[in-house]
Amino acid sequence: MARHCQIKHLGFELNVIQSPDTPPGACHWLSIVVPTPAHSNVAQTLSYRSDRPVPAGALVRVPLGRREVLGVVWQNDAPAPVADLLPHIRPVAAVLDALAPLSAEWRKLIDFTARYYQRALGEVALAALPPQLRGLSQAQLARRLNRKTTPAAKASALPADGAAPSPPLPVLTEEQARALRAMAREAGTFLLHGATGSGKTEVYLRASADALAQNPQAQVLVLTPEINLTPQLLARFEARFVPLYGAEAVIAMHSALTPAQRLNSWLAAHTGRARIVLGTRMAVLASMPALALIVVDEEHDPSYKQQEGARYSARDLAVLRGHLAGAKVILGSATPSLESWHQSRPAADGDSGGRYRRLGMPRRVGAAGDGTGWPRVHCVDMNLQPRGTLIAAPLLDAIAQRVARGQQCLLLLNRRGYAPVLQCTDCGWNSACPHCSAFQVFHKADRTLRCHHCALSQPVPRACPECGNTDLGMLGQGTEQLEEHIVRLLGDITRSDGGAARVARIDADATRAQGALQSRMAAMHAGEVDVLVGTQMIAKGHDFRRVTLVAAINPDNALFSSDFRAPERLFALLMQAAGRAGRDAALGAASEMWVQTRQSAHPLLLALRAHDFDGFARHALAERQQAGLPPFVHLALLRAEARTQEAAQDFLRAASDTARAQLAEDAETARLLPRVTFYPAVPMAMPRVAGMERAQMLLESPSRAALQRVLAAWQPILHALRAQHRGIARWAVDVDPLAV
Repeated sequence: MARHCQIKHLGFELNVIQSPDTPPGACHWLSIVVPTPAHSNVAQTLSYRSDRPVPAGALVRVPLGRREVLGVVWQNDAPAPVADLLPHIRPVAAVLDALAPLSAEWRKLIDFTARYYQRALGEVALAALPPQLRGLSQAQLARRLNRKTTPAAKASALPADGAAPSPPLPVLTEEQARALRAMAREAGTFLLHGATGSGKTEVYLRASADALAQNPQAQVLVLTPEINLTPQLLARFEARFVPLYGAEAVIAMHSALTPAQRLNSWLAAHTGRARIVLGTRMAVLASMPALALIVVDEEHDPSYKQQEGARYSARDLAVLRGHLAGAKVILGSATPSLESWHQSRPAADGDSGGRYRRLGMPRRVGAAGDGTGWPRVHCVDMNLQPRGTLIAAPLLDAIAQRVARGQQCLLLLNRRGYAPVLQCTDCGWNSACPHCSAFQVFHKADRTLRCHHCALSQPVPRACPECGNTDLGMLGQGTEQLEEHIVRLLGDITRSDGGAARVARIDADATRAQGALQSRMAAMHAGEVDVLVGTQMIAKGHDFRRVTLVAAINPDNALFSSDFRAPERLFALLMQAAGRAGRDAALGAASEMWVQTRQSAHPLLLALRAHDFDGFARHALAERQQAGLPPFVHLALLRAEARTQEAAQDFLRAASDTARAQLAEDAETARLLPRVTFYPAVPMAMPRVAGMERAQMLLESPSRAALQRVLAAWQPILHALRAQHRGIARWAVDVDPLAV
């Protein structure tokens, strides 16, 4: 029976699979990565043998225990293992010759991702491949490749002279032209700081066209933070490039695709048939052998950080991948992350500046006169409004005027459901989730209480479970309640055509059904909705031409959050939401942004009123530098889950104590330890989810290299401790966490 064994050879630890029925012969030794769990003892490459040369990067099928799995050849000239183990190393079952090997650039990217984010190499490598590819044989893969459109068939779709008609291009603004000239002259990474509506997408399109025109094999990767933004951006790229390069030239890559679609997209990218790949964060690890340009749209968005498995940042990996491939990288946003803003700072006295080139486009396309075209911002002080007011009278009047003129309004409330808490007015019982440190949210549409963390759903009780009181009250507001409230308030308002005001809602509940999001977005674009109520889903990237008023309903919670990134995310959300208004130049001068708040004098809101991202960023970075927070220090979190909080924290304390003791014994790590601070173990901000208690421990260092060396040396200690602490369900290291 096969068994795993770890040996040392030439100073390296090699994992091999022993089998008694594989005698040695003339062969080639291969180091192959296979899909192994992160916390197993088989976390690196395994040794196999082959009777013929196999190139590095080739896909192979190999035995693993009693299974046969897909693997990637990482090294094709590995040193021979020690003589005693030669008879036990198993042969490669098949080489998938129909597919070209994965490039050296791709393998370097995967290797860095695994090392930097403290995951198993095989886990990251195989997760980057489409799931359906893992089960295909050589013959099945060949048939799959033969199904694809042939070059001759694609050529027949073009005009007889071989050239496709070029679609008419919009006239560039001076700011767009200046940015494109800078990108053409220089290499590296660019931060495109463009106001919403300034034409960043057109810059992406022109830069992509330039990259494709310079090399007949060149490929472009365009990343977008949300799946629901992909169709809109995909349509723009298809309209521009499909007439030039054919139907297969532009593809999408995201988790909403079926397994067959994901495989087809990956094969098109890997074989070079796809010239442009648009996708979410997973696409940053796609195989694109001729990558010439990477675009990261809305680079500030937290969706680019993976929160499960290998917790990588697609934005950061995009910058690295551009360096490895010699490709240009464009990071675009109206509200860049503070890390990217700091990295693009100009040189000053005593400061050599950042690694990125900052390109500004502050004016919206079509802005009249010397203005930027931004909507005027009004802050409504809710301290002066009657208690219980959901929509202040001045805001309601402004909405009514817009509806009467045939214009559209957006109301942003970043909390779905009808009310966050159901409460008994007699005994104080509330709708706490029995499995999480959170409340079950009241959803009026189906009369349920739902936990948005563990998905527990229960019917609303007819009376208080504790005292039997039938008078149950609601605390707070959600999008369902806001929608109901605005329908009632606008009941007497008529549109310019005499019809009643039409209100719709977009959030995770309203768009759960297949095609619901697309149909509601289409209705909004067609002008069939007058007031759209929604969560942050409506604030990102959408080009609603008729919207002239946007209102944020009570966003104050983020101003005093314990999360140091909360103000940055709130400012970005409000700026992005404001950018939905006035995108039509004919209506832009009259557009407005309303914010209902009890903190109208807060510096964040003052910066918002002035549309002053530079001032906000300067103030926020100064605070972070004083507090010793990113980007001036580097962080990592060790998280643990157990049935009890005590067990989770015990594991973390043992990990800290053992690490400092053992790492101090080695001269190299002992030198680095003083540069890394281990903070005490504490419960997470939400300590219990789905019945599991969660705790975390923060590591901090001014040196990224020192933190990485300590984390790497810590891994075997954590593996050993996991075996001693049986109460631990899961543990994970999160490098560069978004929230602490």
